[in-house]
Amino acid sequence: MDTLTRMRAFVAVVDNEGFSAAARAQGRSKALLSKYVRELEDDLGALLLNRTTRQFSLTEAGHTYYRRALDLLREFDDLRDEIRDTRSDLAGPIKISAPRSLADAAIGQSLVDFAVAHPEIRLDIDLDDRFVDLVEEGFDLAIRITQLEDSTLIARRLNPFRLVLCATPAVIERHGTPEAMAELARLPFIVDTNARRRNIVAYRDDDGQAASVTVDGRISVNSPLAVRMAGLADLGFFVSPDFIVLEDLQAGRLVELMAGQLENDAGIYAVYPHRRYLPARVRALVDYLADWFKSNCRTPRRNGAS
Repeated sequence: MDTLTRMRAFVAVVDNEGFSAAARAQGRSKALLSKYVRELEDDLGALLLNRTTRQFSLTEAGHTYYRRALDLLREFDDLRDEIRDTRSDLAGPIKISAPRSLADAAIGQSLVDFAVAHPEIRLDIDLDDRFVDLVEEGFDLAIRITQLEDSTLIARRLNPFRLVLCATPAVIERHGTPEAMAELARLPFIVDTNARRRNIVAYRDDDGQAASVTVDGRISVNSPLAVRMAGLADLGFFVSPDFIVLEDLQAGRLVELMAGQLENDAGIYAVYPHRRYLPARVRALVDYLADWFKSNCRTPRRNGAS
């Protein structure tokens, strides 16, 4: 335990860029932290920090030790959390990143239902349409609505969805029904800048080959919900996840166009850092979400499918 205490003191000093700031953050005296770091260096037989009266810098050994110490402390904390979780049932905090469109759409009910089912778990939900850095920003889990790219993170697909090209009847009457995807280049388009390809619409041509068309318009916005609002205001054609516009399509407020031609490898994913010991409460949330989507969200179908 002495080694762990000294290791944590050293990491705190590096993270806070000095003994004084680390002492304030740790609620300990500067002298005590200095003692711990000095004892650590004595035990290792190596100088980790170059100290002056005004600043410090890491030695080469210090850089190596800091990187390995971070990994070891994470492993130790993960193991502690795993044992605590198995002993204390499902309890404690989960910090979640989720896009605004998830919470505002009907599927946001999944997190509410989980909170009701697990009263001892505290959910800290941060709604933001940007892709957060889970490790750097301290998130346990992110829910992402995307075409998932290769990543060092672990991802579990919760539910597929379709991307649909649509417009209001008024827009179609004004500009006509496009007969080919390439025609979108000359039509007014509402661009969702949160989309992975922004103003590039990917599709399959008549031969089944991958193709794309560049679109443009007066409105670009980083929210599929705002895109929908602009679309309903007759401002142009747009691409949207089907669950955002499902009720509008069913009610006839929007019309789906070129059904089945868009690239559709997107899904809703639970994403979490690659950790050997995933806390039981986080694992329980991922399992719950997978079951919830299976029970509450039908697999999207193309128009005309039964």
